[in-house]
Amino acid sequence: MDWLEQLRWDEKGLIPVIAQEKDTGDVLMFAWMNREALQKTAELGRAVYFSRSRGKLWFKGEESGHVQTVHEIRVDCDQDVVLLKITQTGHQPGIACHTGRHSCFFSLLRDGQWQAIDPVLKDPASIYK
Repeated sequence: MDWLEQLRWDEKGLIPVIAQEKDTGDVLMFAWMNREALQKTAELGRAVYFSRSRGKLWFKGEESGHVQTVHEIRVDCDQDVVLLKITQTGHQPGIACHTGRHSCFFSLLRDGQWQAIDPVLKDPASIYK
């Protein structure tokens, strides 16, 4: 059986994906992949996601230059979530989030409110043209 067929895709043909930094263990982002995106990720060794808002493949870093080199592709016990062990590279290494931060998970619930606790490493206006 084809390895892609062993996964449990949702009704839209998508699977959730977590990108985790290989060296630190930091969870950098969450995204979605379709079969084509996962196949290209495996072939290229570079993260390729499926953008639900744009309805097309999203080669991470195509606009920002913040590319994710993929070292491992893992799947959970239910075969319905993919984990990528990656290294974040690019113009300014270490930025995974479109807000210019290291991780998309930069807000912490504190005293009943979400507080941004991680700094902006680069102004998003200078990342995206």
